[in-house]
Amino acid sequence: MERFTFIKPTVSHIPSMQELVRAEVINGNILERSASEMATTIRSYTVVYKDDELIGFVALHIHTPELAEIRSLVVHEQYRKYGVGSELIQKAVQEAKHLGIKTVLVLTYRENMFKEFGFKVIAKESIPETKIWADCVKCKHFPICDEVALVMEVE
Repeated sequence: MERFTFIKPTVSHIPSMQELVRAEVINGNILERSASEMATTIRSYTVVYKDDELIGFVALHIHTPELAEIRSLVVHEQYRKYGVGSELIQKAVQEAKHLGIKTVLVLTYRENMFKEFGFKVIAKESIPETKIWADCVKCKHFPICDEVALVMEVE
């Protein structure tokens, strides 16, 4: 049985996080985040280690007192069949519950992975404009987005 350690990162983790996500940024699956941007949002991240190697992370970004977004979900290719991504999603949802968030949003190419947790597909037109103008305009695919938008109501 593989043993993974999930922690809240510090700013010292940022270079390793950027390195891990580089391939997904290059292929356009994840937006690039500068070290400064990651530093200002470091508390939104959860990272996962196997021994001393950073193998994944996720961010729970708060948009409003009612809405948060799971973003920047990445797991090292070698560990994608061990449930690490699912555990990161669960941790983000638990954090949303803890914070009193009512709805969690995700834009993803992995629709079925999120549906397993009870996320439901929504029309992208219903995504708050603050999300579109803060993030989507930075995407190499904008304005032709082929990601699927899903939400989960948090209990």
